[in-house]
Amino acid sequence: MSRFAKRVAFLVVAVAAAACAVAWAQEQPGKKLAKYVAPQTDAFKEVIPGVSRAAAWGDPDAGPHGAFTKFVPGFDAGMHFHTSDLRIVVIKGAYLYKADGKETRVGTGEFLFVPGGTKHWSGGDPKEGALFYQEGVGKFDLNPVK
Repeated sequence: MSRFAKRVAFLVVAVAAAACAVAWAQEQPGKKLAKYVAPQTDAFKEVIPGVSRAAAWGDPDAGPHGAFTKFVPGFDAGMHFHTSDLRIVVIKGAYLYKADGKETRVGTGEFLFVPGGTKHWSGGDPKEGALFYQEGVGKFDLNPVK
């Protein structure tokens, strides 16, 4: 076989192998892709007076989720608990949190973990409110404490 023919044969095999690899990768179950989401104003829907939410992934009303949430200035959620764990990162303003006799102001860029079942009070900063990203391991619920 000539040197040229060997090169052509190698090229054909290489292209075929690459095509097979691409086809195999596309058929893999559970393939994960990058996802970009920004908190667009028009994506927010009011969930209760003073609170609006825009889902980034999942469905907060059905199971595991990630969502951008807004509290209007001075929002007061009252004493309550959530069944599932929540993770919160404040983007703007401040998320106010009170549990076990301790008050915490969670500011921009700060993180808060709220274990499911923890009785607490939460609200938005009186002047700025709060915009935060929240992830839940289950359906979001708000169970008032009497």
